[in-house]
Amino acid sequence: MDFAARLKYAREIHAYSVLSSSIQTKPHNLMSNRSAPRVAIIGGGPAGLMAAETLCRAGVQVDIYDAMPSLGRKFLRAGIGGLNITHSEPYDAFCARYGDRQSQLQPIIDLLPPSSVRSWANTLGTDTFVGSSGRVFPLEMKAAPLLRAWLHRLRNAGVRLHVRHRWLGWGSDGGLRLTNRDGEISITPQATILALGGASWPHLGSDGAWVPWLQSLGVDIAPLQSANCGFEVAWSEHLRNKFAGAPLKSVALTFTDVQGRCERRQGEMIISAYGVEGSLIYSFSRPLRDYLNIHGKATFTLDLAPGYEVERLLAEVSHPRGARSVSSHLKSRLGIAGIKMALLHEVLNKEQVVDAATLAATIKALPITVHATRPIAESISTAGGVCFSSLDENLMLKALPGVFVAGEMMDWEAPTGGYLLTACFATGLSAGKGVLEWLRAK
Repeated sequence: MDFAARLKYAREIHAYSVLSSSIQTKPHNLMSNRSAPRVAIIGGGPAGLMAAETLCRAGVQVDIYDAMPSLGRKFLRAGIGGLNITHSEPYDAFCARYGDRQSQLQPIIDLLPPSSVRSWANTLGTDTFVGSSGRVFPLEMKAAPLLRAWLHRLRNAGVRLHVRHRWLGWGSDGGLRLTNRDGEISITPQATILALGGASWPHLGSDGAWVPWLQSLGVDIAPLQSANCGFEVAWSEHLRNKFAGAPLKSVALTFTDVQGRCERRQGEMIISAYGVEGSLIYSFSRPLRDYLNIHGKATFTLDLAPGYEVERLLAEVSHPRGARSVSSHLKSRLGIAGIKMALLHEVLNKEQVVDAATLAATIKALPITVHATRPIAESISTAGGVCFSSLDENLMLKALPGVFVAGEMMDWEAPTGGYLLTACFATGLSAGKGVLEWLRAK
């Protein structure tokens, strides 16, 4: 994050910290109002907030507990570059983005499809628009106004927000243990929703501390892994020193996954000091990670000139260059320069660079080998989590009746582009509806 982005984020966090200072943080008597059932939500991100909205509309008293000084910190951080709230592509294609979890998530997302996400945002005074890539953004391109309006509506509906309350698991009496500035407290709601996120960006609240607690109680959890993440490449010192942070535009990435399926996608990425990152890389993060887990390394190819057919490209490369260097020749004939030229020098020696056939073939399929994902704390999202086999159709833990989960805690993943937020919203809504069914049946 550059300085301007850090400053912007710091200002938004300060504003929410000031706002949160008026939020109730003292322990309370859950039975003070016996006319309404009481539900505790652990985690104040998008999934937890959507669950709270679902419950309070049904007359349930909701208390949200979050360890951070203010709610929705990761939501705010996601909006620094323009909050990507959902995607406008055809619904079938949208749902297919959830890969082998589509069958489990499809009924959940049906409750809150992309069109409904946009309508919901509109009820909070946030109009949206479709960008050139099909992604959907708020007109203001910010998360803060939407979050501010959302929290205001929840408070007015009676939802009680408790910041600086860290969940510690369950006590011997079955109550929820929480710690705040005054010490440890115990609460016994009639139902609980866990919306604690995965383990990415732990400084914003999602640290994965819940994993051993749930495992000890018989909940099956798939190991947490980096998703939508960067990958490490053994660059030369020259490339690291001169081109780290350089954007790589107008390229197409091709990769064959562990099942032998070949996929090609055009987009943009970034060459970093440690390797590669950016939206094009994130879209391949799952197949690259899965291949790495089995083989220890994975190689994809980049087409540095996707607008050129092989024959035309070879003709341009073979065109007499006279006294010009290869670099000058490629720049004038193909627009290949800077980081693209540096990448060619990473894989070709001096003799190969001047061989037209080899050079043209490499421009169309430049190999890059990654040998590790970046740490999970740096990733945008998390793969793994509570297995669907441990949940019933209402997202209640089979091993813990009355305890529900939502959001990134569950074992699913999706690429960036609005798919992550939409699923978090939808699972929050589904968990809220599940709690209502549970309470009605009691």
